[in-house]
Amino acid sequence: MHRLLVALLAALDAVLAAAGGIAVVLAPLTLLWVFGGGDPDWGALWPASAAVWHLGHLVPVSVTLPDTYLAATGIDPALATFTLSLAPLAFAVFTGLFAARSGSRAAEAGAAITGWLSGSLVFAALSTLVALTANAELVASEIWLAILLPSSIFFASSFVGAVVGSWRVGDDGPVDALRDRLARLPRAWAEVPALAVRGLALTTLGLVSVGAVVFVAGLVAGSGQVIGLFQASNADAVGATVIALGQLVYLPTLVLWALAFTAGPGFAIGTDTAVTPAATQVGALPGIPVLGAVPDSTSPWLLLLVLLPVGVGALTGWILRGRMPLATGPEPIGPRLTLAVVVAALTGGVGALVALVSSGAMGPARLADTGPQPGPLALALGLEVLVGLAILLLSPRVGGRTAPVSEAREYVPAFSFPTREQVPFDRAEHATGPTPTAPGPGVGIATDVWPSAYRDPDAAEAGPAPDATAAESDDDVRARIRAAWGDAAPDQR
Repeated sequence: MHRLLVALLAALDAVLAAAGGIAVVLAPLTLLWVFGGGDPDWGALWPASAAVWHLGHLVPVSVTLPDTYLAATGIDPALATFTLSLAPLAFAVFTGLFAARSGSRAAEAGAAITGWLSGSLVFAALSTLVALTANAELVASEIWLAILLPSSIFFASSFVGAVVGSWRVGDDGPVDALRDRLARLPRAWAEVPALAVRGLALTTLGLVSVGAVVFVAGLVAGSGQVIGLFQASNADAVGATVIALGQLVYLPTLVLWALAFTAGPGFAIGTDTAVTPAATQVGALPGIPVLGAVPDSTSPWLLLLVLLPVGVGALTGWILRGRMPLATGPEPIGPRLTLAVVVAALTGGVGALVALVSSGAMGPARLADTGPQPGPLALALGLEVLVGLAILLLSPRVGGRTAPVSEAREYVPAFSFPTREQVPFDRAEHATGPTPTAPGPGVGIATDVWPSAYRDPDAAEAGPAPDATAAESDDDVRARIRAAWGDAAPDQR
């Protein structure tokens, strides 16, 4: 595909990613502005939508409550200004997936760098436009962060997609050069880097799935409290819709909290609080319905949840072990041990990243500290996954070793031909002319000059008998062949 067309398509992807994320916020807020009653301030619609979009891309937002609201609710004026930094990660996930798909498509079209740079630059320009036009008196954010963080999410995701696409289809450039360099490594080590990346993808997907399952289980177990909090809010249809949509965009964040709970370190919902399988210590929680899934107390049986990350590591190790090259001799332990440690370390890094993006402030005062801690979560996930990986990667293969097909083939000597089947001679089938009665010029073909393949095996050989003393024995023939061919002489038996 032409590079200009790739650049235009990547730019369109960036526009759709930015516009789609903002539209998800702008559309329901517009409906709220229209049907919410009262005298809505239309000038605040765009800043409010942009603030939610920025918060979803990890940009802290400063909120200032108006004096009329403070007087009506009786809130302490000292809490009138606070920072929101707990991100509704649905926006970042949407942007990341869109960017990764754009980068991969550009790589498959043969212009990975062009598509990656084009999309990233256009998204950065749109982020700049939103940042410069969105600040208002009540909601504001640092302009440089509002430009840098959304652009970085698109930039990094598009780069990952471009690299994966180039690795899959080739790029005649740095990716293929890296592949060739890895191919020159010893056979036992050549697949380790690719398997490490595959293992990281498997553990990440498995752990997120575990978090989702535990979150759904918590919702089912605490469904009574969730419904009670919904009813206690006394919200009308519009308000209930806004509450439901707000919780929906926080769904990835809540799944990551459930993953931290499963791994053991847990998470906090306010200063000096902890929600872990071993113990739960929380104070007064905000009246958000989904927080009704937070358990009031714990059971020792919940400690068994740590086996789920171990199981994810074991499943990943089983998949990776099946993709490792086979060996005819003793299987080297170095590549397997390195693979287990590298995948576990990378998974721990993902755990630290998960804690960073899913923690922050969700309100003033004690609500300024929520979410998991990066260090404990990284250590817990790394060790648990390492145990599962070690069980499958370092243990002997069940069923013994089987050599690859190319190594298990029997040696077939060169110049070895199958034995021809002996069939009775048919003179009529092999005749090349009238059967000669006597040798002579112009009359058929003399039998003494016929090729041996066309002679009658029952007919006597014409001409003088061979000299028996001149004939070589079979041992002499073999000795002469070995002298000419050496040890590579074919078997002439």
